[in-house]
Amino acid sequence: MIQITQPRFAFGRMQFGGAADATASRAMFEACLAAGIRHFDTACGYSDGASETLLGQFARGHDLFIATKVGYHGGAGRANLLAQFDASRKRLQMDSVDLLYLHRFDPETPLQDTLETFADLQARGLVRHIGLSNFAAWQVMKAQAIAHGLGTCIAAIQPMYSLVKRQAEVELLPMAADQGIAAFTYSPLGAGLLSGKYTQGSAGRLTEDSRYATRYAPETMHETARALADLATQYQMHPATLAVAWVMAHPSHPVPIISARNLDQLHPSLAAATFALPADLYARISALSPKPPPATDRLDEA
Repeated sequence: MIQITQPRFAFGRMQFGGAADATASRAMFEACLAAGIRHFDTACGYSDGASETLLGQFARGHDLFIATKVGYHGGAGRANLLAQFDASRKRLQMDSVDLLYLHRFDPETPLQDTLETFADLQARGLVRHIGLSNFAAWQVMKAQAIAHGLGTCIAAIQPMYSLVKRQAEVELLPMAADQGIAAFTYSPLGAGLLSGKYTQGSAGRLTEDSRYATRYAPETMHETARALADLATQYQMHPATLAVAWVMAHPSHPVPIISARNLDQLHPSLAAATFALPADLYARISALSPKPPPATDRLDEA
């Protein structure tokens, strides 16, 4: 089992070497260290490898928990996974990593084959823990059964989770809590939507990347973002602080993966580490977006 240390944050480096240049990346890395964060999350495909390269440079001499991902492109076959992981280790300048995720489910490759590759890497001491990103709950449990048969386990999942993306509440977060699987959830700010910056006309992934624009296109999401900003004003807080604190306050205790392009964007998220969200405020924030329906029918009759 992965031991979660305080603060209960991970820092996602998707923008390092891309939207955040080396100088901004270094500044955010140092700010995270100062805030007590030791868990840094990256992937072989982030910024065409620049994210891992910068992390490898910054991490020298520090005792960190490093997570990376393979298999987003090229499938989850053994040859592709090994090639990507070897490239990741070279960029990171590390012989091993603490957590290796399969970046997404591959319906074309048997999970047995994929998990055998991961178990082999673990047996060779190249990976401490095995994780799954962007998986459905049934896919995680199928993988867990296979992993147990190989003498190992799925130790972590990485689903999307925010006030405007709540699907993980239905099965993934309860499953993780029940199975002792760590849930490191990404995009707590909804690609910046919940930071309030788009209502001020600022640019970001929603204006620059069609994938994110589509993902957060529903007007109900934008209504939620505006309502959160209004609530934050009432409490004299930054909406990003409330958004991250809300994720942390879920009963299953997920660990949000925060990220930013620069220090100014990062500080409001870091502030959530020292903010204890009151139960009544958690309820008010929760009411700003629709709660997803339960996984099974007739639970209201229980």
